[in-house]
Amino acid sequence: MKLLECVPNISEGRDLDTIERIVAAIRESPGVTLLDVASDADHNRTVITYLGEPQAVLEATLALCTRAFAEIDMQRHHGGHPRMGAVDVIPFIPLGELTSEEAVSYAHALGEAIGAMGIPVYFYEDAATRPERRNLADIRRGEYEGLAEKLATPGWQPDAGPAGFNARSGATVVGARFPLIAFNVNLATPDVAVAKRIADAVRNIRGGYRNVKAMGLALEDRGEVQVSMNLVDYRATPIQRVVETIRFEAARHGVLITGCELIGLAPLAAFEEPLKHYLQLHDFTIDQIVETHLL
Repeated sequence: MKLLECVPNISEGRDLDTIERIVAAIRESPGVTLLDVASDADHNRTVITYLGEPQAVLEATLALCTRAFAEIDMQRHHGGHPRMGAVDVIPFIPLGELTSEEAVSYAHALGEAIGAMGIPVYFYEDAATRPERRNLADIRRGEYEGLAEKLATPGWQPDAGPAGFNARSGATVVGARFPLIAFNVNLATPDVAVAKRIADAVRNIRGGYRNVKAMGLALEDRGEVQVSMNLVDYRATPIQRVVETIRFEAARHGVLITGCELIGLAPLAAFEEPLKHYLQLHDFTIDQIVETHLL
């Protein structure tokens, strides 16, 4: 069976009525199953996860984009998470018998359709049209506030849609990729500089783990800070290795971990290594989980 998972990130995490009107586009789409909706007020961002037959997912995603562009005005958006558009990023993840190449073709079709709505579109990861656009962080550098200048910079014209600045909707990044895990670690300090130093210690660009993207954020309502991460390949860099590195670095500052957050969904296989590590089940495999066989 060929299945396509989609995990769009929209730039609204506070107005629950607005979020529900946007998510309703997925609830109303035939052939698509809504799996999760995760909103964060500090990030001012919502991550939506759904899957289904590829063409149905493509059509549902277009419906979601149409509503999000009507509901979200980037000129009024502020939040802790980097962003450049109302529908900031849309990754497709191939499941079952669907190939990566097929997922890329759906990503390109979606990007062209969004571009036809008057929104600049960049393709990233497996769908990238050039090497310097594989990395989402490189595309999003400068964020919404620097987007007009980016669009006018030689070499940064969009892959689809107009090269002009859309003040209301910004730009959208569309791609196909391996399952990514959005994982946060919260720390018992209000000092955001600590979170930023620890993020630098674990993220690839600063010499940390190759498969970790990280940043430090303040959680002002909680009086804490957060190391917010994307774990782009849990097979090469398992979750517990990153958590224990953060624990070690935090101890150097006299700071404790208060908790961790999994944003959205993650593959069952991603938790095999953490179970082995924390329960010392050295011979454990996911095949020992009953639900694995039911699936």
